[in-house]
Amino acid sequence: GDGGEGQAVKLASIADYRAASRRRVPRFLFDYTDGGSYAEQTLAANVADLAAIQLDQRVLVDVSRIETRVKLLGQALSMPVVLAPVGLGGLHARRGEVQAWRAARAVGIPMALSTVSVCSLQEVTQGAGAAPWFQLYLTKDKAANEAMIATAREQGCPTLVLTVDLPTPGARYRDVRSSLTGAPGLAGWLHRAAQVAARPGWAVDVGLMGGPIAMGNLTGLVGAKAPLSDYLGWIARNFDASADWDRLAWVRSQWPGPLIVKGILHPDDAALAVQHGADAIVVSNHGGRQLDGAISAARALPAIMDRLGGCIPVMADGGVRSGLDVLRYVSLGAAAVMIGRPWVWGLGAGGQAGVAHVLQLLRAELETAMALTGRTRLA
Repeated sequence: GDGGEGQAVKLASIADYRAASRRRVPRFLFDYTDGGSYAEQTLAANVADLAAIQLDQRVLVDVSRIETRVKLLGQALSMPVVLAPVGLGGLHARRGEVQAWRAARAVGIPMALSTVSVCSLQEVTQGAGAAPWFQLYLTKDKAANEAMIATAREQGCPTLVLTVDLPTPGARYRDVRSSLTGAPGLAGWLHRAAQVAARPGWAVDVGLMGGPIAMGNLTGLVGAKAPLSDYLGWIARNFDASADWDRLAWVRSQWPGPLIVKGILHPDDAALAVQHGADAIVVSNHGGRQLDGAISAARALPAIMDRLGGCIPVMADGGVRSGLDVLRYVSLGAAAVMIGRPWVWGLGAGGQAGVAHVLQLLRAELETAMALTGRTRLA
């Protein structure tokens, strides 16, 4: 089976879920999520620099009761983990973001829904009876941004996440090689079709039964019946390279709730984000998908913590492959950690049950790491 109890038993780690997802989804989709920009140096550094942080093993401490709960921006989380926004994440299983949000809710953690998700905010919210966080990209169309913020308010999203590290997309060689980008017309279509044909389970579950394949939050702008290539084209044309700190102040004026700014790597930018109204930031290099050669999040975090001095919560993402990695980020000062690829791999391998099991693994690994470092509370 592709996601029942039998498979959950065999998959022991997030790395196992990556391998299982790779076997199940078409290559262009796997590579789109898995890959980074250029030579993927920053992608590798995110993982390596985080894994290089050594934890202090402590002994003969009473660790019979471990508490992983935290409070973040007024919300109670069962553990310091948030599902990060992932573009096209929902293509990995039928109506995927709906399934992922159900899994996150059951565990008691937030999910940030991407502007470029497959399922619209309305569909995800309706499917779960509660709204996720909403992630916003700044586009040239200010009215479109205003409408998205208004929708997030109407749907009851508790938090808005503004991603600021994408004035222009980084060059992703894997997407060219797989014909996701850079191969218009029949040749590109045939190459992608061959990759879909090699994954019949996915082709039926998502391709045939899982439509519409679109970006649900953008259908009003691109057209409900438009092919995915039209959506990708619209995004490429509409990223706003002119956005500056005044745009953050504008978003702040439009949004009454907690506002998180995602994509900060430099201490000066962290300070500017606070000045312009951020309630929290995410130290992130977009999963190594933007500036290759940029500092890893694990290396960037300490200087940012020093600069801000605890005035707002600081989150981090990039390179998390286990619950130990969650504790590593927390040990550097992170209030919570965002995970992107791990939940998408869980979804690709086993749908909602796969995401639930990935979160279960993270939680168990975090609890074990806390016990062996002699810490019963994350504070």
